[in-house]
Amino acid sequence: MTIHLKKLSVGTASIESLRGLQAQRIANVGRLVHITRNRPRRAEELLDGGSLYWIIKGVMAARQAIIGFVEARRADGSPACGIVLSPEIVIVAPTRVRIFQGWRYLEVADAPIDVETDNDENMPIELVAELRELGIF
Repeated sequence: MTIHLKKLSVGTASIESLRGLQAQRIANVGRLVHITRNRPRRAEELLDGGSLYWIIKGVMAARQAIIGFVEARRADGSPACGIVLSPEIVIVAPTRVRIFQGWRYLEVADAPIDVETDNDENMPIELVAELRELGIF
């Protein structure tokens, strides 16, 4: 049974800044590995088609498929888990979420749908989420 993760995209202000940051990481390292303290207990379900949903400025805005998990080290040398991500960023319908620390599981039924474009790349995702909640967008 598939499950997803949701995670705050710290240090990014938009989907474009997330793309830029990840392009830089791919250029430096050759792949995308997001380092987290703990290995998800439901790793098998995540590997069964799960994605990591990025939250930017309080809005779930994009996702990336989870490819695998690797052993990693944090900056201080302590053991960690590396979540290996697909380089493709898929835009999802902007959905407001409450802020939290770390990551949280996301049930398939609660995941926002994929959309073909960013709607209007010049429009802030917070505004798109608000307009969507009002049924305008």
